[in-house]
Amino acid sequence: MAVDRVVARIRRVRARVGTVRAGTTAVATVIVAVALVVGAAALIAALRGTLIDEVEESAWAQAHEVARQLESGRPPTLEVAGSDEQLIQVLDPDGEVLAASRNVTGEAAVARLEPGESARVVTPLDDDPFVAVAAGAQTPAGPRTVVVARALIGVFETTSLITRLLIVGLPIVLFVVAGTTWLTVGRALAPVEAIRREVDEVSAAQLHHRVPQPRTDDEIGRLASTMNRMLARLERARNSQRRFVSDAAHELRSPITTIRQHAEVALAYPDRTTTEELAEVVLAEDLRMQHLVEDLLLLARADEHVRPPSAPVDVDDLVFDEAHRLRSITSPRVDTAAVTAARVRGDADALGRVLRNLGDNAARHAQSRIDFALTDRGGDVLLTVDDDGPGIPEPERGRVLERFVRLDTARSRDVGGSGLGLAIVDEIVRAHGGSVSISESPLGGVRVAVILPAGDG
Repeated sequence: MAVDRVVARIRRVRARVGTVRAGTTAVATVIVAVALVVGAAALIAALRGTLIDEVEESAWAQAHEVARQLESGRPPTLEVAGSDEQLIQVLDPDGEVLAASRNVTGEAAVARLEPGESARVVTPLDDDPFVAVAAGAQTPAGPRTVVVARALIGVFETTSLITRLLIVGLPIVLFVVAGTTWLTVGRALAPVEAIRREVDEVSAAQLHHRVPQPRTDDEIGRLASTMNRMLARLERARNSQRRFVSDAAHELRSPITTIRQHAEVALAYPDRTTTEELAEVVLAEDLRMQHLVEDLLLLARADEHVRPPSAPVDVDDLVFDEAHRLRSITSPRVDTAAVTAARVRGDADALGRVLRNLGDNAARHAQSRIDFALTDRGGDVLLTVDDDGPGIPEPERGRVLERFVRLDTARSRDVGGSGLGLAIVDEIVRAHGGSVSISESPLGGVRVAVILPAGDG
């Protein structure tokens, strides 16, 4: 059991290492570490250079003071504050020591420097390096060189102390940076993790779930809003698909049931029906199923968003052909006086299907009159189909463009069809870049208006 717990912990650690949170923390820590190391090195170098310059300037000041004393003929002051940290020597042109501070009395010159020069030297006072400077003086006895050397041990001790402090402090700073980054990124990504968990639990049967919505209007808030809108679209699509499948099955069940009932009656009571009567029923129901299947296939292709062929189509010819068909099968008067020449680019067969469905819909509800109107408005083509039927209540006008929608006044399949005609019109027109709208007709019934982009061909 202990081994299993260790293995589980290792897996959790590995999982965390691969997360955005861990990656961001690692990157931020490395960048800060590099910046701090470079900054610390530059700080130590600058501090050491500044301290050495201060020691050197102090030595120059003392060397010039002794040189002025020699030039004025006064005895030079060769006393030093620290017996092991600084020294003074007065040299002749040959480099012989003429005078020196007491801590180097009797010692040879620590350096042979020309006036104005400086150098690092090793003195008999200590093994640590000194910085030595030389100043020239003109005395009655001849030229002299004053050499002042000061120890750099204080510089090294100071920089060493700063270095130790940085060695101790930098890991603490990096730990604070890593912890702060870990907590900050974790808090920032907490809504994302909540979104991930919620989406991971969403299934086809749980599309009503929504991800938590942060109150902030940042990237994560917008991501949550987008995810919720996506889930809402998926839910609507799922519900629409279920209704579509249910309605399609219901529509197909009706003719199948009719055929089966008539066949069973014909088998059970051969003397009550004839072969011709049975064939008529089967043929009629078969045609109904064929039309329904064709409509379903057309809508399925429309759902695939396949771009229709683009060719010049004279819409006025399609209108006249449909009007001629309606005159041969319906009693209402069909008026085409308001049809003018108009051309679009698209699929002639699909647009002919639009005219056929609009004509069948108008003929199904018209009492005595159907009017077609077609106008080329320059940028687009307007087609209207009016009837003098009972009309459609305004709240229901948008619904009739949906699939398998039949209003209460047209529920009978013999009268109301399958409820796919106007849905097919809407799909085809939108595929051609147009739009369909339903409104009240001046004749008292329904006006279906189709707008299509005009095309020259």
